[in-house]
Amino acid sequence: MGILLYNVSMTDENCYLPDWTPENGGDAFAIKVRKGIEGFSDVKKYQGKKRPQLTINDYVDGVLNGNKTILARTITLIESNSQEHYETAREVLKRLLPHSGHSFRLGITGVPGAGKSTLIESLGCFLVEQNRKIAVLAVDPSSTVTKGSILGDKTRMEKLSREPNCFIRPSPSGGTLGGVTRKSRETMLVCEAAGFDLILVETVGVGQSEITVRSMVDFFLLVMIAGAGDELQGIKKGVIELADALLVNKSDGGNMTRALLAKNDYEMALKYLSPATKGWETHAYTASALTGEGISELWDIIRTFERLTRRSGVFEERRQKQAIDWVFSMVENYLKENFYSNPVVQAGIPGIKEKVLHHKLLPTAAAEELLDCHFKGMIPQITDKKNTCDQT
Repeated sequence: MGILLYNVSMTDENCYLPDWTPENGGDAFAIKVRKGIEGFSDVKKYQGKKRPQLTINDYVDGVLNGNKTILARTITLIESNSQEHYETAREVLKRLLPHSGHSFRLGITGVPGAGKSTLIESLGCFLVEQNRKIAVLAVDPSSTVTKGSILGDKTRMEKLSREPNCFIRPSPSGGTLGGVTRKSRETMLVCEAAGFDLILVETVGVGQSEITVRSMVDFFLLVMIAGAGDELQGIKKGVIELADALLVNKSDGGNMTRALLAKNDYEMALKYLSPATKGWETHAYTASALTGEGISELWDIIRTFERLTRRSGVFEERRQKQAIDWVFSMVENYLKENFYSNPVVQAGIPGIKEKVLHHKLLPTAAAEELLDCHFKGMIPQITDKKNTCDQT
């Protein structure tokens, strides 16, 4: 017979105190065990069993058929750092590539607490009612201490997550700067191949360094809140010059007046900045994700942007530039991973650290020695210079 834990009264005849109850716990110990359903323990028969391994064809066919379970597993495969999964993921992406590129990509960023998740839910529900298929990629910050992430943004989109035409995928940033995860581009490609016609990327919200998302979306929306500073403070935010629109959220109730003042401040700041997109003027707007006020107007602005940029050729020009930027971004990632996975570098790092900590080696010289370690590991004949690598 299975058991379930409940917070129940002492008078409930169907429950009893568990064996690990503290002695003399009395009524103060509120946790009781309620008798479960017969056969509940049969669940144990299925514990520990692995899911069936998917083939490349299974991944590709599942994504193209819009199977959300396989779509989620495909993204997990792509996000994996295992070398075993790398080749499979690359082949899956290669086959899905011809089916991608038909979605509109919307990036939403802003300071923590600006209401990005609530805004996405409000906008998403509005668009689902118009029979649009939406994929939301919510990036959560990874802890610098535990390296873990809460991945809780989906809980803020309770209503939207129940919509059959919506797919929400929280992913850890993995310490990547720029507010997005390192695999965000590949994830967007997979979602496009699955038939979603709008991809929303919600970023971490890390302030002035949050610029990477600009290089992977068509429309960049910056969500602000009232009381964040005057127009001079707005200019100091480096991300503001990359936005296609500024939205002062939480424009409702007693906050309405402050939101309108903030909107005017940001409008003043935008006059000193060049437009982020050629042929498009960036403006500030107000909305309330809580009440839905201003959401339909926001979508009209985005649609107008898409129509104008497609007509002028700026849309396709930006997509082409993003593809090239992706290439060089991958080169940088590869070089970094190759450097730190080099066994000669790994062997040389402890000795170099020791020298730096004891002030026997300048950090700049230490970096040069690590690079020498790297090149010596790749091509042993590249240098005969004696350094920490030789000592290890």
